[in-house]
Amino acid sequence: MHRIGFFVVSALIVLALASSMVFVVDQRQFGVLYALGQIKDVIMQPGLHFKLPPPFQNVSYIDKRLLTLESRDVEPMLTAEKQRVVIDWFVRWRITDPQAYIRNVGLDEAAGATQLNRVLRNAFQEEINKHTVRDIIATEREELMNDVKRKVLEVVKGENPWGVDIIDVRLTRADYVEAITESVYRRMEAERKRVANELRSTGAAEGEKIRAEADRQREVMLANAYRDAQKIKGEGDGTAAGVYAEAFGRDPQFAQFYRSLDAYKGSFNKRSDVMVLDPSSEFFRAMQGATGFGGGSGNSNSGQQSPDTQAPGGAAPQPPIQRQSLSSQPAARSAPAQQPIKQQPSIRVQPEPVQPQPQPQPQPQATASQAPVVQPSPQPADIVIGPTSPTPTK
Repeated sequence: MHRIGFFVVSALIVLALASSMVFVVDQRQFGVLYALGQIKDVIMQPGLHFKLPPPFQNVSYIDKRLLTLESRDVEPMLTAEKQRVVIDWFVRWRITDPQAYIRNVGLDEAAGATQLNRVLRNAFQEEINKHTVRDIIATEREELMNDVKRKVLEVVKGENPWGVDIIDVRLTRADYVEAITESVYRRMEAERKRVANELRSTGAAEGEKIRAEADRQREVMLANAYRDAQKIKGEGDGTAAGVYAEAFGRDPQFAQFYRSLDAYKGSFNKRSDVMVLDPSSEFFRAMQGATGFGGGSGNSNSGQQSPDTQAPGGAAPQPPIQRQSLSSQPAARSAPAQQPIKQQPSIRVQPEPVQPQPQPQPQPQATASQAPVVQPSPQPADIVIGPTSPTPTK
């Protein structure tokens, strides 16, 4: 029974001792073999390896992949313009020589990141002091990052190499500190407003110029059009006057009668128009018969033929022209019989009846008693020009 326990304990001790003598190196890592605290070997190849049991030999691992280090502080830096800016950056690096890295930097990746962060900050501070904000943001950004990378490589590959390689250095952000960011925004806004106002004023000036030119052209066009219109109108008026003169010259009495009708139309435009005139006035000349239009004696009683109406050379005399009212004119020269206008005082012009003469004989001049009789209506009625009716129109 005691032998079985002894064999079991011995087997466990042997297994533990064997497991401490075997180690595996991953393909993403370096294996560093220590012998009594000293680096004995660096294992680059992945796989199963053997060593002496501790404390005679120990093994540690270091990452061989590409590592990323980002900025950790936001302390502002001064530019060449003495402006305080805050920058963000990152660097891609890897360990290439584990033995040199352990001797000069540290035992793990964190130690290398701490040292590298310090070197990168100093390099960025030195380069930013040489550039303006415009250079950092736009024009010389790539050159600045290349200069920082060169300075960092000079440090890590100097007299005491770190056993690391710097793959890339990038500047991700460059901004003013919060204390002056608001003032910078206000200044930018004022600058944009100034440019906008300048553009607006320029546009307004151009608009006024275009409008002035358009108004000038409009006035010129209107003046030319008015001149041409007046010229054409004058030519038309001259032609019309010639046509009127030629037409009215053939029959002056009809021309005068036609113009009198136009005067009547212009005088009585509305049903409510009222005119108080003497029936023997010149305005009612057309109502007194056709004898008023010629150059005759102007007698109210045209029973006697005027000498001007006699046919020359002893020809047969013309029949006397009878005086008629406006409503008794022939249908060819007037519209249908005029209706009485209501609600106005009635003025009746009653011409004296003319008896036809069998033969033209001299007649005595008309007396005042033979003039047209004007009989005022006893109550307001219509204005009736023509033969009297038996009763006034209501």
